[in-house]
Amino acid sequence: MISKTYAPQDIEAKWYQYWLENKHFASKPNPDKEPYSIVIPPPNVTGVLHMGHMLNNTIQDVLIRKARMEGKEACWVPGTDHASIATEAKVVAMLKERGIEKKDISREEFLKYAHEWKDKYGGIILGQLQKIGASCDWDRTRFTMEPSLYEAVIDTFVRLYNKGQIYRGVRMVNWDPLGKTALSDEEVIEKEIMAKLYYLQYPIVGSEGEFLTIATTRPETIMADSAICVNPNDERYMAYHGKSVSIPLLNREIPVITDEYVTMDFGTGCLKVTPAHDLNDYELGIKHKLPVLDILDDAGFLNEKAVLYVGQDRFAARRNIVKDLEEAGYLVKMEEYKSIVKTSERTSAVIEPKLSLQWFLKMEELSKPALEHVMNDDIKLYPSKFKNTYRSWMENVHDWCISRQLWWGQQIPAFYLQDGTVIVAKTKREALRKAQHEMQLFALTEEDLTQDPDVLDTWFSSWLWPISVFDGIENPDNEDIKYYYPTNDLVTGPDILFFWVARMIIAGYEWRGELPFRNVYLTGIVRDKQGRKMSKSLGNSPDPLELIEKFGADGVRSGLLFSAPAGNDLLYDDKLIEQGRNFCNKIWNAYRLVEGWTVTEQAPIESNKLAIDWFNARINQTIAEIQDHFSKFRISDALLSLYNLVWDDFCSKYLEIIKPAYEQPIDKATFDGTIEIFEKLMCLLHPYMPFITEEIWQALAQRSEGESICRATFPTGGNVNTELLASFDVMFELVSKIRETRNAKQLSPKIALPLAIKTDNKGRYENIESIIEKLANTETISYVSDKLDGAISFVVKSDEFFITLEGEIDIEAELEAAQKDLEYNLGFKKATEAKLANERFVANAKPELVERERQKLADAESKIKALEEMITRLKG
Repeated sequence: MISKTYAPQDIEAKWYQYWLENKHFASKPNPDKEPYSIVIPPPNVTGVLHMGHMLNNTIQDVLIRKARMEGKEACWVPGTDHASIATEAKVVAMLKERGIEKKDISREEFLKYAHEWKDKYGGIILGQLQKIGASCDWDRTRFTMEPSLYEAVIDTFVRLYNKGQIYRGVRMVNWDPLGKTALSDEEVIEKEIMAKLYYLQYPIVGSEGEFLTIATTRPETIMADSAICVNPNDERYMAYHGKSVSIPLLNREIPVITDEYVTMDFGTGCLKVTPAHDLNDYELGIKHKLPVLDILDDAGFLNEKAVLYVGQDRFAARRNIVKDLEEAGYLVKMEEYKSIVKTSERTSAVIEPKLSLQWFLKMEELSKPALEHVMNDDIKLYPSKFKNTYRSWMENVHDWCISRQLWWGQQIPAFYLQDGTVIVAKTKREALRKAQHEMQLFALTEEDLTQDPDVLDTWFSSWLWPISVFDGIENPDNEDIKYYYPTNDLVTGPDILFFWVARMIIAGYEWRGELPFRNVYLTGIVRDKQGRKMSKSLGNSPDPLELIEKFGADGVRSGLLFSAPAGNDLLYDDKLIEQGRNFCNKIWNAYRLVEGWTVTEQAPIESNKLAIDWFNARINQTIAEIQDHFSKFRISDALLSLYNLVWDDFCSKYLEIIKPAYEQPIDKATFDGTIEIFEKLMCLLHPYMPFITEEIWQALAQRSEGESICRATFPTGGNVNTELLASFDVMFELVSKIRETRNAKQLSPKIALPLAIKTDNKGRYENIESIIEKLANTETISYVSDKLDGAISFVVKSDEFFITLEGEIDIEAELEAAQKDLEYNLGFKKATEAKLANERFVANAKPELVERERQKLADAESKIKALEEMITRLKG
């Protein structure tokens, strides 16, 4: 007994377990098959499924399932990223709940707790991905901190250091005072806030009563000032060139310098230069050889170099110094203005620009192949508009700060002697060997070596991901890496185009001399109806698992993809998911209808044969459309083509044509043809809607044990009978017109209407008369050579149709309707002519698309002619 309504909860767990038990997602190198591989953008082990994951991983699953059905050896590698900062913060919080402070335990103890946390919580998101139907090869699951991937990162560091690409030095970095670590730019979130601008007076040394006024948002850093800078061309300050000013409250003298870097029309035109606490000031300080005074410790508290407010938090110090400056008469005024503040993605602490001794990777030379091969489309970005963004980033690349002041991560393989000498080696034993044999320090022992306490940036492991998941760093000639690499497609967000995508491309050319993937599909951001990015903090993001529970995984997957163009943001609305669920219900009801028919051996009706031929032509036409869409990564457009094929053409048209009268049987030939069509539709839909398609595909025929639609053949299409399609298009438009007439005249659908046709192509209708009669409930169709007086008439293509009703026909109403139809077709003709007059369109569009537009123009011209003749007759 088939369930009356589609119940996804009853079938999703069943089929996913079935797929796993029968290893339908498993993959291994097969020389007889074309490889198709995708590596998952590894979610953080701290992560749980959100709407961005839902969109991104659904797209990946669509691509991998389609490739698998096309006979390729499809391999989707899953895994997670250790996420240094985020995970360490979680572990520190866990320890605090147990009454343990990180500072009170050893590194080894902390890492033991970290692995304990990861083992308990780190795989949650992978289990959640299974809920959406992700067909990953779970036996290949990787983790960026597992031993072999850990070794790959260490090996990479050593090799790059030995090539002279990695160095250690003091540079300005993003510093998280709460996490007490340097951050990369992608770990920094910019927030717009209302801030205060403080105008402060600096007394001019030797000029009683004279001041230079500066504007600053950070008065607590004035104790670190090294100079006041003005533009040399600013006439207001020319008299002060070479003079000195006194820092308020501190009375320390600093020089007035000149540099065209200062903008004359911004603020007061005077800039306080604080090299230790601002990147631009730091570069200005280097240029003018200014002293660097770092007055903040790693936790953001003022140190002894500040002289004033020592030991106070930076924000407390700000409040106190403003009060003191005002009382001392140095504060001129305060203004509120909109400002951008940089915060840590993980701790939310306000970032400090800080000079810090860190490890850096030289990027200029390494980046050149990665820029070249994207610009020449060896690696294609979809949409291509992101090439400009990519080029801008890569042409202005800076050295990469790769060290982090954390314990959770790959520890930097650098070892120090007591005199500060550094030895880079994979292990302490290897470092000792180098010291003894290369430096002739034979008396050294391992106890004399201290390993750098820092770990490597998380991205320094994930940039190796497409190579390391196949063990291509440590074992560059293994079977997997040779077969699956380069991977085919990468699906990710444009926000990490540089921080992850570009770096993977760099690593691909550096370690294997080739691209890591051929295509990069950049999804948009899922936003709410107000355009805000969905987030837990805003409370505007639904829980994907709750949506799946309510609407089913197929409903959520297809609903999201109904409106997810590459690179453009998706404005989420519950109605999209409801549309996805309704689509599932429509498919299910069609299945119930077909399976409920009684089948007999009677001869097939000729019109049913024609309907089957027509629908197979529509399938072939749609397959060509969706393959074109997939070739351009228009994943949503391909789904919409399938949606129209199933909802409109199959359910609303085809089934209406062939379904038998109530409680009457259907002939076996028509039934078998319909089952074949249904199976083909399920195969086309399977990448998007894996669960319902498996359920129906299994039910439509007797399947062997373990057989699955996952491994069925993706339909390839064939010749398209354009003449038959055109004939049916005319028929459906005709049926629609008859139904409109019936509604307008408030006639019962049970009343059969007389239909007469005036046409030069009688053969167009003779084969489909029975279908017209069935769908529109008309009497026997007649053909006429002239108009019928007193009949309602309308035009389809170049033919005219007449329905004779009892009673008077409203000539004025008919004339008005015909006039509106004429105006519409004249407008359509004008637009089509403009399109064909566009030389770029004609030159670049596919020939069949141009021909289709020309046919539309010819049809419009024929219809205009027929309408003009009709209007002339109606006017009498």
